[in-house]
Amino acid sequence: MNAVIPRLTELLSQIPDSRAEWREFREETTLSISKEVLFLVCLTARDQLGFDMLLDIATIDLLGEEPRFQVVYELYSLKSGIHLRIKTRLEEEEALSSLVGIWPAADWHEREAYDMMGIRFEGHPNLTRILMWEGYPYHPMRKDFPLQGRPSEVCEVAFTEAAPLGGGPFVTLSTEGTTEVREPRARQVETAPSQA
Repeated sequence: MNAVIPRLTELLSQIPDSRAEWREFREETTLSISKEVLFLVCLTARDQLGFDMLLDIATIDLLGEEPRFQVVYELYSLKSGIHLRIKTRLEEEEALSSLVGIWPAADWHEREAYDMMGIRFEGHPNLTRILMWEGYPYHPMRKDFPLQGRPSEVCEVAFTEAAPLGGGPFVTLSTEGTTEVREPRARQVETAPSQA
């Protein structure tokens, strides 16, 4: 068992409503917590357990599940050489606390999560788009965003048009049809092949 788990478990027991769940798999430690205690748990992980580096923030769209989104924080302790993964879930209309005040590296990671998935971070110093232009109405990494894109127009800034798919790795049905037919996000209900 990772040496951090007993220490963090003890600290979590002092946080009301923390509802923590641990997983150990192939020497990787994952802590799942509620979004309400995310900031406090991360502050504790940095200040009392030495997780001084935020490596990454990943977002997952669990379309069809509730809560819809999962946000995964990858932490590292330079002193002990230990990784810690923290996961939390939230609904589409909810927001997470920004962790920029704990790890400045969260700045661009949170902006990317906002831009690509539409996840908001309360307290972020500059929560603006980082890859798409301001005013773009969609979040391209959501599962309900079609691979061929959606038309949009932001006057005097930019526009997009749907681009026909020409093949690639996103083939999910075995059929003689085109990529538009095989790829579920590009497929229209009326053009979907029958399942034999």
